[in-house]
Amino acid sequence: MKLSNSFFYTMRENAKDEDSTSGNLLVRAGMIKKSSSGIYMIMPMGKRVLKKIEDIVREEMDKTGAQELLMPAMIPEEVYERSGRRKAFGSNMFSLKDRYQKNYVLGPTHEELFTIAAMMKGRSYKDFPYNLYQIQTKYRDETRPRYGLIRVREFIMKDAYSFDVDEEGLHESYMKMFHAYENIMDRCELTYKIVKADTGAMGGSLSEEFQAISEIGEDVVVTCEGCDFSSNLEITEVVDTRSSSAEEYKDMHIVETPNAKSIEDVANFFHRSADDFVKTLIYRVDGKTYAFLLKGNRELNETKVLKLLHANEMELAEFDEVERVTHAKVGFAGPIGLDCPIIMDREVTHMRNFIVGANKTDHHIENVNIKDFEVEMTADIAQVHEGDRCPVCGKPLKFCKGIEVGNTFKLGTKYAKSMGLEYLDADNELHPVVMGSYGFGLERCMAAIVEQHNDENGIIWPKAVAPYQAAIVIVSMKDEEQVRIANDLYDELTGRGLDVLLDDRNERPGVKFKDLELIGIPVRITVGRGAAQGMVELRRRTDSENADVAVADIVDIVMNM
Repeated sequence: MKLSNSFFYTMRENAKDEDSTSGNLLVRAGMIKKSSSGIYMIMPMGKRVLKKIEDIVREEMDKTGAQELLMPAMIPEEVYERSGRRKAFGSNMFSLKDRYQKNYVLGPTHEELFTIAAMMKGRSYKDFPYNLYQIQTKYRDETRPRYGLIRVREFIMKDAYSFDVDEEGLHESYMKMFHAYENIMDRCELTYKIVKADTGAMGGSLSEEFQAISEIGEDVVVTCEGCDFSSNLEITEVVDTRSSSAEEYKDMHIVETPNAKSIEDVANFFHRSADDFVKTLIYRVDGKTYAFLLKGNRELNETKVLKLLHANEMELAEFDEVERVTHAKVGFAGPIGLDCPIIMDREVTHMRNFIVGANKTDHHIENVNIKDFEVEMTADIAQVHEGDRCPVCGKPLKFCKGIEVGNTFKLGTKYAKSMGLEYLDADNELHPVVMGSYGFGLERCMAAIVEQHNDENGIIWPKAVAPYQAAIVIVSMKDEEQVRIANDLYDELTGRGLDVLLDDRNERPGVKFKDLELIGIPVRITVGRGAAQGMVELRRRTDSENADVAVADIVDIVMNM
């Protein structure tokens, strides 16, 4: 591409409304432009990068034997009601009506439609396995869009779905896609972790996330110092290493604790550690009120609770509801005399003579034990902390942040059963088809690459996804020899199949160099004063110095690079 005849622009100043490095650099490089909150235009230079990521994804999908199709974005709402997911998605779905007042949604994901499409192929066990995929725009009404392309309302995603007759076949299909995702991440030169994750609204028996490591990542990735364990914070088990206390039971008694509502307040009042307290949290879970008991230094893991109770939604109870079940002002809830079911974290079972709220305003109870109240169930419902023990090897856990770029699911028969996708086995008996689902965010991948590959001058694209592999800069457009050599090099390199950008604008050399560093072209050839002597300058994006190269050699050198 020759810049003098192209739509090309960059910005010198930082973008004021971008809160991430990738968002800022992509806007400044003229690759994306915000249209509204969480919605972006992909500009010509950015589209080239996105197309190269798409080509990598498509190549790896095709290698697995998956076949590409394209689904509609506007879907009858009844499709999601039929699968039971309309309620689970809730307000995250964009809803609309047609002129006949029929309800539609903009697809956030397409398990249901792919299941319906799969019904078009024969229903014999002999027709399986197969895998279908698409690269298409999805829509999710995010509460808080942020970080440029990382958390948006409209995004391009590759979603694939495998169809098998049993769990063994599903595992084989799953592993094909799993390895394809590894190849994609490697080809995009991303540093990443593969972590176990919550299946969430997707359902199924297994979910694994491909997390690009980044300080702005919204997910906390839990890893181990001693083994290859990795997991999403949401589902990481808190290993119960504590043995039951041998301390003798003491008589409990109520203590007046004026204005001591928080764990910190109560700990200060009693001059004891938060470890000696059990806090009681009151929540509404799918419309029902529950109390959750945890050690004073722990937080409740809502993902674990939702899975434990097979629930869709939970939120802290309103003040009036807390006061109804505790018979006290907010801040003094405890397990004794509560008017709601109690779920206790398993760490509490080892505690003796702990302190709890008294369900009486400005009072707590000292020396409480689990024999003093009844619980509906005991389970691991606590959030893991950095430094806790690894569930595999027992070594300390450590945290880092990640951007979820890809996600793989073993869906099992959830959608086949709800949508009626069945096959006949060799004995002519009907069984539900076993499915897998595999998502990959192309724009999020683009943003993650920039988060990991940049410097003070701009983006450093890996060569596989760079908008152009090489750039030629003409220092002076008034110098006929420079113009001739640059155009000859451009023709020869493009003739050999290289993506080349020719900066033939009437701009100062410094402006041209800064633009090319900002947009991250891997290799730059500068045709300047040395042109008269048959010499040009060569520089990689990551180099600090230029190298003088003969014009006669430059094409072969660049091609080898």
